[in-house]
Formats: sequence, C-alpha cells, structure tokens
Amino acid sequence: MEHKICIVGLGYVGLPLTVEFAQKYQTIGFDISQHRIDELARGYDRTLEIEDNYLSDVIENHQLDFTTSIEFAADCNIYIVTVPTPIDKNKRPDLTPLIKASETIATVLKQGDIVIYESTVYPGATEEDCVPILERISRLTYNQDFFCGYSPERINPGDKEHTVTKILKVTSGSTQKTALTVDALYKSVITAGTHLAPSIKVAEAAKVIENSQRDINIAFVNELAVIFNKLDIDTQAVLAAAGTKWNFLGFTPGLVGGHCIGVDPYYLTHKAQEVGYNPEIILAGRRLNDGMGSYVANQIIKLMIKKHQQIAQSKVLVLGITFKENCPDIRNSRVIDVITELQDFGTAVDVYDPWADSSEVKREYGLDLVAVPEPSDYEAIVLAVSHDEFKGIRIEKNDKQVIYDIKSFWPEELVDGRL
Repeated sequence: MEHKICIVGLGYVGLPLTVEFAQKYQTIGFDISQHRIDELARGYDRTLEIEDNYLSDVIENHQLDFTTSIEFAADCNIYIVTVPTPIDKNKRPDLTPLIKASETIATVLKQGDIVIYESTVYPGATEEDCVPILERISRLTYNQDFFCGYSPERINPGDKEHTVTKILKVTSGSTQKTALTVDALYKSVITAGTHLAPSIKVAEAAKVIENSQRDINIAFVNELAVIFNKLDIDTQAVLAAAGTKWNFLGFTPGLVGGHCIGVDPYYLTHKAQEVGYNPEIILAGRRLNDGMGSYVANQIIKLMIKKHQQIAQSKVLVLGITFKENCPDIRNSRVIDVITELQDFGTAVDVYDPWADSSEVKREYGLDLVAVPEPSDYEAIVLAVSHDEFKGIRIEKNDKQVIYDIKSFWPEELVDGRL
C-alpha cells in the first residue's frame, strides 16, 4: 500500500521531517496555527530550520500541502505526531498537546492506519495515555483496526550539520509487522539509518534517558564550577587539563534550558515516582541545574559590589535570551532566571538578542528586547548566549564595569568572571 503521510505539529521537529517525507511521499503538514500555516505556504520558516529557497522548491516540485483542517488529511494512512511535551509550573509532565493531537487524529482514523509518535514522553505514555483516546473517539480497536509506532525525535535546533536525515533514528511498532513498516518508512528518508527497538516502551525509555544523561553530566560540571570558584581555581583550565585523558567526557558548565535537556528528566522521574521509586541522582541534577541562574546572578552582584557600584537602579546588559547559540528558539531558556534574579536585586536589565523574535520574547517572558546597545552605558555586561554576532561587540575590562561571561566565549583577560 502506498503511504500518504500527515505530520501533526510543524515546529522545530515536525517541519524538517515534513519536508523530507514530501520528497518521496504525498505529505500533508498539519498545525493548529493558521499564521504558521500561512507563512509556510509562502515558503517562510520562522524557526530557520529550513531555508526559504529550499522550502519553496519542495512546495513547488513535490506533493506537499499545509493545512489547519485535519479533514483535509482524512485520506492519509500514516499520522506522525511531533507536538511539544512541556512541563507545568510544578515541573510535572503536561501532555495537553499530545492529548489534543491524539483527539484530532482520532476523528479521521481509519482501518489499517498507523499513528507514530515522536514527542518525548515517559515509558508507557503512547499505549497508556494516547491509544485509549484513539480507541474511544475512533471506535476502532488497537492492534486490530489501527496500529501505533514510536520514533523519538532527535532534532538539534540550529545545527546545520546534524540535520534530521543525518541522525540515526530509533523506531518501533505495536506489532512486529507495524514495527517493520515504521522502520522501512523512516529508513527511506533517514540516510544515517535506523535502529529498530524491540518495543514502543523501549524506544520511549531510550529517548528520555538520552537527555537525562546529558543533564546529569552538566550538573556535575556545574557543581565543579561552584566548588572551583570557592577555591579560586579556573574551571575551564581544569576541564582543559582533565580533557587530555582519552575517556574524559567533554561537558562544560552553563545554564540548562531548551525543550529537551531541562524538561525530559521530569518525565522519567514522574513515571518512576508513579511506580513507587523516588529517583535521587536525576532530581539532584535537576535541582542543581535549575539553581544555576540564581548562582550566576549572585556572582555578578558580588563582582559589582567589589567595584563599589550601587546595585539599586544600576544598568545591566544581558546578551542573549535564546536557549542556545545561533538559534531563535527561546523555549525554556534559563537566561530568564539570571534576569529575574538581577531584577530582584533592584537592577535595571536590558536584553539584546539579534536571533530572538521580539514578539515571542514579550509574550513568553514579558521582556522588551533592546536595539543594538552601547556597552559603555552599563554597569555590568553579561554574556548569556554565545551568538556569533557577539564576537564583534567591543568590550574592555575596567574598574567601573563588570563583565561576566557565562559561556566562556570571550578571552579570559577581558572578563571579570565566568563559569
């Protein structure tokens, strides 16, 4: 049977996948945002994951359509869910986007269809949370009338080298036949190849531990940075020396945000607690990483006091609000923790970021980005994100201004402090 594919959710994960599938299959991209659909139909991707010329070419020369109406995709037989899976204010999994996507697909689900989930979840979510919704609304029976797969996303926003087709893909299916179908589907577009997991739960667990592992390793070097700061030792120099051993892992200290590393561990710990186990290492790492914004802000204030600055009403320039360098993604950026803490001390904080969308920053964080600033106007400058554009900012170490580099981006001799 020939595949006709519908991708549900056209963000950083869904759009690149849609573009690749569209070059081999009739493909429909579905999103609830009419504004997003209109932009994509014009060949513009605000996430900057797909170049405009490339997107326009695919639209013009391949079988690709965009829509906000799931009825338009009713004749598809493969539905791939790539919606966000955030946490709520209490750091608990928020499956609302996943549930809504499942409800939407269920209204058009037919005999023989396959629903594949890519969103990061805890082990069991696909079959325990999503499948019952599909069954209830469609009135079809799982693994008899319709089938499911899970193939965790591995998109790295802003990375133009490790794009979707160049990252090996884990696949799985609810039956052996479905698993082989799902694996073959992805193998047809993923040049890096695939790894067929023995079950959906294994694939779900593999995804959630990938970022939990990174989170724990970053927490370790963050703790080292705190310790070495108290010992008046340069953390970066220590890591450079230790890194000369072949099996030393090259992690660096910093703020841990974004849609994956700062979120995924809470999905795993939620499930662990649900079955009666209280995870210690994972949550300890999360607590430490979540506290780094406050730690950084306090270090900056101490340096300002040492330079005899009056803290209240002093002006601080924060460079960068996105969660990583050279990328417009502001989701779960922990730079906001530094900003909030500095504001609590009474400072007036300006934020400059040439990559971030000002309307998104205003909506998400209530901040107004400033135009290109004059560095000399501020009592402190904080390099929070290592955008390439910040290499050209002229800074000069002096007795009246504090320069703090979270990313160890500028030469050590130009800054007063760094992680």
